[in-house]
Amino acid sequence: MTVREEGVPGVAAVVLDLDGTLLDHDGSARAALAAWLPSLGVEATDELVAAWFAAEERHFSAWRSREITFAEQRRRRLRDVLPLAGLDLDVDLGSEAELDEVFAGYAAHYEASWTAYDDVEPMLAVLQDLPVRLAVLTNGTDEQQHAKLGAVGLVGRLGPVFTAEVLGVAKPDPQSYLLVCAALGVDPRDVLHVGDRYDLDVVAARAAGLRAVHLDRTGQGPFEEPARITSLAGLTELVLRGGA
Repeated sequence: MTVREEGVPGVAAVVLDLDGTLLDHDGSARAALAAWLPSLGVEATDELVAAWFAAEERHFSAWRSREITFAEQRRRRLRDVLPLAGLDLDVDLGSEAELDEVFAGYAAHYEASWTAYDDVEPMLAVLQDLPVRLAVLTNGTDEQQHAKLGAVGLVGRLGPVFTAEVLGVAKPDPQSYLLVCAALGVDPRDVLHVGDRYDLDVVAARAAGLRAVHLDRTGQGPFEEPARITSLAGLTELVLRGGA
């Protein structure tokens, strides 16, 4: 664990990201690919897994920007990756229904693999006893993100859950963060935003006027970031030292 900040005084609320922060999205996706691709007669090679994550980032960003629908970003991921696997599924010409059916196979394995990180429960044990409001802000659909919390036993334990779908805006749009602060009834300057994406959860949150902590689980940096932790245990230390 690494904590490199002198304290966070006056914290009224802690707003947590979901995927990569509370729920192990990457681990769940890798487990899903390892089970799903062989069912299509394809080996889940490192190259194919990397291509899947690259396609996910590219097309999910387009959905986040409201350029395409959530279902369409899934279809585009298939159109990018399946030809690389040598699958003759005619994905470029396939109907939307056919692509949706193919993706449903992956989604079933993904959902079965949802797992919370081991440091979530210890964090909750500390923060729930403090006069600090908790909330979740996630760039996802309302149904799926609530389902994730339910699957890992976190429903109702993290305060209100704000999704990009319901808010109508997604991180890094400043309104995404400010709408959450307004709903909580707290000044953005007294809100600590926590997440694994440095661009979305730290830089953009600060630009909107919030404080932010980078949860760098994978040790990718930036290492010069003063509010960098590698475990949610570091978050509880920050809040406790801040006298929240």
